[in-house]
Amino acid sequence: MKNLPKIGITLDRNEPGHYSQRPYYALRENYCTPISDLGGVPMPIPPIMDMMAHYLSLIDGLIITGGDFDIDPILFGATEIHPEVKTKPIRTQFEMLLCTMALAKNMPILGICGGAQIINVCLGGTLIQHIPDEIPNALNHQTGALSSHLIKIEKKSMLSEIFSKNTLMVNSSHHQAINLSGKDLIVSAIAEDNVVEAIELKNYPFCIGVQWHPEFLLTPEDNLLFKAFMNAI
Repeated sequence: MKNLPKIGITLDRNEPGHYSQRPYYALRENYCTPISDLGGVPMPIPPIMDMMAHYLSLIDGLIITGGDFDIDPILFGATEIHPEVKTKPIRTQFEMLLCTMALAKNMPILGICGGAQIINVCLGGTLIQHIPDEIPNALNHQTGALSSHLIKIEKKSMLSEIFSKNTLMVNSSHHQAINLSGKDLIVSAIAEDNVVEAIELKNYPFCIGVQWHPEFLLTPEDNLLFKAFMNAI
């Protein structure tokens, strides 16, 4: 049997309520489908700290997913926490360490929405805690799954090579954004209000974080991003 690339995909962790009377893990199907469609094996990873080294020994690439939560501002040096911020400490602690260890292994990494923010904070960057309060005349970045605004892609970036274009319509579902970029990260796309929409790590095989949700495959470029990620393995 052919050895197919195995892609770790981080699971969300939720406290009891709504779906279950006990804590539970969750992941939308469309995070896995692009991987299996491209010949990979999606491997959802629950945030169990003791399993970290085992996960990394099994997978060939890592997708850090998004979710309806925020990274604790204390982790990037903030002294005040905006009232809109809601955290998931267990998940964040796990993803921060997983990202750090995957980077040490030169493993291909794709960060999606909150996953892009994890990459940035992991490398010493900071976040805007609530876009409407910190960006004058900001676009609405919380419109959901549908394409909602334009991004401008930096020339000579990895994203521009993947997409072969310098603008793209993307969906938008976030109230936080990257502020100061982390060590060796470059900003490779911004929205028209200058909110950072993508980052990538210099001199690294493949480490890209995007603020939108390409797993919905709303544009051909979304699929090209997943293809580039898989080709880096």
